[in-house]
Amino acid sequence: MTTSLSPEPLKSHLARDGGPKAFPAATGIIQPKVGVEEFLSIAERFGFHPEAMKRLAAAVSDQDLPEGGPHLGRYYGYPKPIKGEQFEALAREKFAVRHALGVSSGTAALHCAMVGAGVGPGKEVLCAATGFIATGMAAVLAGGTPVFCDVDESLMMDPTGLEAHITPDTVAIAPTHYQGAVCDMAPILALAEKHGLKVIEDCAQAPGATYRGRPVGSMGDFGCYSISCYKIIGGGEGGMVVTNDEHAFDRVRQVAEAGGLWRSNRFAPERYPGELFAGANYRLSELEAAVNVVQLGKLEAVVARYRGVSRRIREKVGVFAGITRTKSNDPDGDIGYVLRFFPENDDLGRQIAEALRAEGIGAGYRGAKAAPDWHLSRDMFPLFAKFEDRCLAGLCPVADDLFDRSVSINLSQWWSPADCEAVSDGINKVLSAFCARIDP
Repeated sequence: MTTSLSPEPLKSHLARDGGPKAFPAATGIIQPKVGVEEFLSIAERFGFHPEAMKRLAAAVSDQDLPEGGPHLGRYYGYPKPIKGEQFEALAREKFAVRHALGVSSGTAALHCAMVGAGVGPGKEVLCAATGFIATGMAAVLAGGTPVFCDVDESLMMDPTGLEAHITPDTVAIAPTHYQGAVCDMAPILALAEKHGLKVIEDCAQAPGATYRGRPVGSMGDFGCYSISCYKIIGGGEGGMVVTNDEHAFDRVRQVAEAGGLWRSNRFAPERYPGELFAGANYRLSELEAAVNVVQLGKLEAVVARYRGVSRRIREKVGVFAGITRTKSNDPDGDIGYVLRFFPENDDLGRQIAEALRAEGIGAGYRGAKAAPDWHLSRDMFPLFAKFEDRCLAGLCPVADDLFDRSVSINLSQWWSPADCEAVSDGINKVLSAFCARIDP
């Protein structure tokens, strides 16, 4: 291996210093995420007759609605088939599981799974120090205690440090598949089996990702997804809980539907000890299900586009001194909608992010004095009232360091091959201005 040393940064060729932009504008054609197909799916659920459906392609009128308007809730006594059931059937197929329940959000899915796993007062759940606060909050909502564990250079749960956190009160491990990438599930599952723990996969940010060929969410005892407008698929708010255990699924449904609508005899006494308990109402409306069943049908194509863009860019970006690439636990299984790397110090990170933005490449960098972010345990203030000792800075030093020291670039599934080439050239242009390139 030879190292080509770079001279002092040549500022004249950087866009921030007056040089040409590497990526002035995208040429890929952006298509709408939620379009006519979703609207017609909703209209179909409304009950319009076929001729009215044809007219809806050109215009929509309240006069075409049935008397009284549509009923968009999943409620007792309404006719089938319904969009919610279609959504769940498709989820069972896509995620390769026996049971699936659509719920109102990803947080609702996590809460249901926590209760399903037996989390309650005096019980502990191992959570990753990075990932949205919803995972820890769901443990608290179930009456349990989140125990935050450090991460490795994938920015996900480090399996090598987990066993030290296990106590007689630990009942579950909740790994988060972070920003489209996948956790190292094999050692986590092995550790859970060794200690008799449940595994709750938080897949909110990675529906469609796989680990060693298996869909995320299908490997643990529970998989929890966010199918919403904030994620790669979804049109509004929605979530999904999946499992292969029938009794665990009964517990999930009792949390999500304490009104008993999930039972064949709604108001009957419990059929076995522990079937019934106080729950909530996390039902997913038919309106959301009608959109999300179409969105879920698009998942494979969305993931394939992201993977194609990510692959083209990553293959062209060079290796540079002072820059650590994010570890991947399964390069073929990651979705790849974020490109991230770690500069060796804060000043370098800030300069690189600034230079990338000047090239037209959107780049984020937090830095050591960044504002709080509820994707990092040390900043999860809503948990501090009871669990501040579990969240404080320094308890998970790798997470604290890498989360602040990462340069992140959001990729677009709609970038053309030319866009990908321009972006990778721009990244190389900036990194070579500040760091020595390492040639294989």
